[in-house]
Amino acid sequence: VRDEIPWIIEEDGETPIVHTADDEYERRLLEKLAEEVTEFQEDKDIEELADVLEVVHAIRAHEGISRERLQELRSEKAQERGRFAERIVLERVE
Repeated sequence: VRDEIPWIIEEDGETPIVHTADDEYERRLLEKLAEEVTEFQEDKDIEELADVLEVVHAIRAHEGISRERLQELRSEKAQERGRFAERIVLERVE
């Protein structure tokens, strides 16, 4: 969960039971990414999209990738392969 969630739960008068992820951290981040993507797909809420981006940046940091490097890779791929702006759907290759 986000770092402040246990504190928010305590502020609501409840007791969160938590532990710090070690070996499971990467798996938990990937699960959280899938969860946030699903929530965005269902709700189309921009806050869910912000959550997706937050998890992506947590994964990036965990993998030791700088923000700059990730943006650089994103730009390179966009230049080489394009973006998703033209709404092209690949139906099949013959």
